[in-house]
Amino acid sequence: QVRLVESGGGLVQPGGSLRLSCASSESIGVMFSWNWYRQAPGKERGLVATISRGDSTNYTDSVKGRFTISRDNAKNTVYLQMNTLKPEDTAVYYCNAVGPWRSYWGQGTQVTVSS
Repeated sequence: QVRLVESGGGLVQPGGSLRLSCASSESIGVMFSWNWYRQAPGKERGLVATISRGDSTNYTDSVKGRFTISRDNAKNTVYLQMNTLKPEDTAVYYCNAVGPWRSYWGQGTQVTVSS
């Protein structure tokens, strides 16, 4: 059973930055892709960023140029660097890993952007 643990969320002012981390209990190299999702109150969970096994990345339009997904295989950790944060980025952020047989989810970390 793969366990994912997110950290790095918190309260930040508009224009600020946060870096989310997703630590995996297993080697991250075996997964087909790593993803960050977010869910704001009253809204559906949506895909924010993806990094593939080959390190190609994709982002939802609203975060392009502001967020960067990356990974450190040696630390079994995936990151989401979030810059120029906006109030509309407020949500619970979830780490997701797509493996050969199933996908895995972390418990989520709250990000609140407010002055």
